[in-house]
Amino acid sequence: MNEDQKFPRSYRDAMARFAGHVQVVTTAHGGAIRGITATACCSVSDAPPTVLACVNRLNEKNAIFLESGNFALNTLGARHKPIADAFSGLGSLSTAERFALGSWTLNGSGAPVLENAFASFDCRLIEAKAMSTHWILIGEVVDVALGTEDEALMYYQRAYRTL
Repeated sequence: MNEDQKFPRSYRDAMARFAGHVQVVTTAHGGAIRGITATACCSVSDAPPTVLACVNRLNEKNAIFLESGNFALNTLGARHKPIADAFSGLGSLSTAERFALGSWTLNGSGAPVLENAFASFDCRLIEAKAMSTHWILIGEVVDVALGTEDEALMYYQRAYRTL
């Protein structure tokens, strides 16, 4: 194996050392809903409130994030680990079964918001940028909700952790 082939593996190993807060990124459009587990999400600005989320653009099902014009970041607490697992694709749950694991509302943007999320950010999509294998979704936050305090659900070294 040459150095070029080793680099992606060492890059992934190094990225596994980044602790990330676990989110379920959701959207709805034309009667369809979609949600994915992600850690590549963060604040961009507080004036105006803006966040970003990265979603795999090689998965055709994620095109709905561009079509919908909305998304929500649902920040998970430790009690939400089964939801994180389901939306990451573990198991063979259908979309309806995944969403049935929580109580969801459609707020200002129209994206599903987890009612008891650690925190949620309901967003209007203002820009999507293709970057390598992912879409970078940039959203203006139209509503924020704070749930009950809990231990944060983190992802570190390829496993869930709590903080």
